Amino acid sequence: MVLPLGVGRAPRRGTGLGALTLAAVAVLLPSPATARPAPDAPDGHCARLSQLRVPAAARQQADCLDELTTAGTAATGHTDPADWAGLTPKNLATPTGVPGIQIDGYFPDTSTTNTNHGWNHDAQFVIRLPDRWNGGLVVAGTPGNREQYANDRAIADWVLARGYAYAATDKGNTGPAFYRDGSRPGDAVAEWNTRLTQLTRAARASVAQRYHRPLERTLVTGMSNGGYLVRWQLENHPELYDGGVDWEGTLWRAEGPNLFTFLPAALRDYPTYAAGGPAAGQAREALLRAGFPAGSEFLWPYHHEVYWDLTQRVYREEFDPGFDGEKEAGTPYCAPGTVPGCDADYDYATRSSGVHAAVERIALTGRIGKPLITIQGTLDVLLPAGRGSDVYARMVRQAGLGGRYRYYRIEDGTHTDALVDTFPDRLRPLLPCHRSAFTALESWLTTGHRPPANHTVVRPAGADQASLLAECRLDG
Repeated sequence: MVLPLGVGRAPRRGTGLGALTLAAVAVLLPSPATARPAPDAPDGHCARLSQLRVPAAARQQADCLDELTTAGTAATGHTDPADWAGLTPKNLATPTGVPGIQIDGYFPDTSTTNTNHGWNHDAQFVIRLPDRWNGGLVVAGTPGNREQYANDRAIADWVLARGYAYAATDKGNTGPAFYRDGSRPGDAVAEWNTRLTQLTRAARASVAQRYHRPLERTLVTGMSNGGYLVRWQLENHPELYDGGVDWEGTLWRAEGPNLFTFLPAALRDYPTYAAGGPAAGQAREALLRAGFPAGSEFLWPYHHEVYWDLTQRVYREEFDPGFDGEKEAGTPYCAPGTVPGCDADYDYATRSSGVHAAVERIALTGRIGKPLITIQGTLDVLLPAGRGSDVYARMVRQAGLGGRYRYYRIEDGTHTDALVDTFPDRLRPLLPCHRSAFTALESWLTTGHRPPANHTVVRPAGADQASLLAECRLDG
């Protein structure tokens, strides 16, 4: 199952951003047999390997690899295919020919949801430093509640092949019970932002150690929850970045819209719609009013089974744990009015000021400090564009910053590109549009050429899946 913008109450754990000292836990693991040492020549393959120290890391392992993309790392154990499963179309090509250094490690933390490398330690990161460097760094947070390798197929492979250094974080907590991290509502999500800031600073320093020449550009990108992180970073730490690409980012606003203003409608009304009968039409209209786009009905059964219920319950538990009393993350698939604390009955507008304050702590403002491009599919039924990116675009304009922002709605795109393989005649992948947005941002920053104005990118008439995977023209 693809974890969503991803259950008796367990005690919440502290984030422990500075709980452990380097001396206490800094142990270098032996390199895997598939990684090989390299001489510390001033330049060339894996230069300065032994000199690399990730600032503030509690543990790190640096390996010299012949291949930094998943064409090599899937075999050497330097990625986790389960972490990126379900995020990309099956026919996506994997680039090759990117030798260099990979650093795995973690920052001090007290939570233990991430089991990669047998470390059982959160705040894990990966930094990849290609031998042939273009002067840039790309930093990413993960979608859902996945771990640090989640973007390897969708983002890392491609930017590494273009010569960028790359760094990613697990955001400090992982898995569907991520809400157990922290001591008060909203802490787990707030840590996501802190961890990406922390990694960006550390990765910039690691790049300087490796290449001994100035970093020319730092870009931030990510999908879903990772897209939210892009927005938040450019609003709160624009000094660290030159720009960003937001791929269907989650919108958090204390006054709404947010997940809690449309997901309960899906839980209430979808079962009636699916059952058919005289009430089905009225239930469909309720779903459309909640923001789920007309024409997306064929996607509703999958999202009901996989996303809507779990996403509502675990994120509600993060921000409003008191709603269901002593239960943890409610009752799965409960019908309205059947059990106390049923998430199908959740009404965010009437919840206490404390709940709204918890959301406000991590909310977005639209006050971006650097250029940002957003892409979102018109058939996204996990984060409908009308309740998410459309609103964020208005927020940026209302802040008077529309000149540094571009927003492209991608016709027939949905939240998870792997669904394109299931519905090839109805959906188009967003991944090529992300790459087009990325190159448009590069041109914007280097030449001053402004990308096309905000608009809906129509699906080319007669285009097959091979051509849609190969190209996405943002001026179309």
